[in-house]
Amino acid sequence: MAAKKSRSRFALPELGEKTGRRPARVADSIKQEVALLLLRKIKDPRLYNVTITQVKVTPDLRRAWVYFSCPDENVEEVAAGLGSAKGFMRSHLAREMGMRYVPDLEFKHDLTSRRMAEMDKLFREIAEEDDSTSE
Repeated sequence: MAAKKSRSRFALPELGEKTGRRPARVADSIKQEVALLLLRKIKDPRLYNVTITQVKVTPDLRRAWVYFSCPDENVEEVAAGLGSAKGFMRSHLAREMGMRYVPDLEFKHDLTSRRMAEMDKLFREIAEEDDSTSE
């Protein structure tokens, strides 16, 4: 059976998976580079216990949200340290990635690990209640 032909030779490409590939690749590259910078080049003592968990990039590659996790008592210090190192990180990304525009970095505290711990605690409490009622 023949493939369905487009009505026009000049039709725009279908939007779908192809729009998400490059931002995902750029996000992975940014995550890797920022994590390496935190390990090897940035000597700020506020940033010693920081883990980069995820990076999301807009489809136009102009903005990137970098999610980090750290001990709960240090969140404000870590956010301030990341804010002060933002310019250094962007200049390093510009050299390493070779992009026309380097995304503007915004740092956000990732609450996923805290929520997972809370859920785990609730599930354990439910399991203990079930064990005690079944006996």
